[in-house]
Amino acid sequence: MKILIVSDTHGHDRNLEIILEQVGAIDHFIHLGDVEGHEDYIEQIVDCPVHMVAGNNDFFSDLPREEEFWLGNYRVFITHGNYYGVSMGTNRLKEEALSRKAQIVMYGHTHRPEIDIQDNITILNPGSLSYPRQWGREPSYIMMEIDRNGQAHYTVHYLED
Repeated sequence: MKILIVSDTHGHDRNLEIILEQVGAIDHFIHLGDVEGHEDYIEQIVDCPVHMVAGNNDFFSDLPREEEFWLGNYRVFITHGNYYGVSMGTNRLKEEALSRKAQIVMYGHTHRPEIDIQDNITILNPGSLSYPRQWGREPSYIMMEIDRNGQAHYTVHYLED
């Protein structure tokens, strides 16, 4: 199973369009907020199940603040992260995910990619496709793959020029 995870596109969809073309067929698409009114367009261009939450810049959006679902054998909790103070660290987010019995928690908001695999939880942030803030400031996303044995693998990718 191939899952594309993005965040913080902020209404600029060109990089998302490029990535969708580069990665080919995907089984699930996850957007972790700050779509800024482009949720309908994104759902149209993605040809698979979509999970999308509202970010702090998604004013007047009907998107949920959080969502929980299963990917393979993994319980997943997604949120933008701003309600959990992720700019100051992921401790509150991790505690919330564990209280929900999630094995994977995904968030955005910081515009910096992160893969943090601990004993009982995996914390993922794909960074931003529009306004990256990490060293080098390259637009980033995460590809998650669940192999034939049901094991999840994660890779941060950067937009190729």
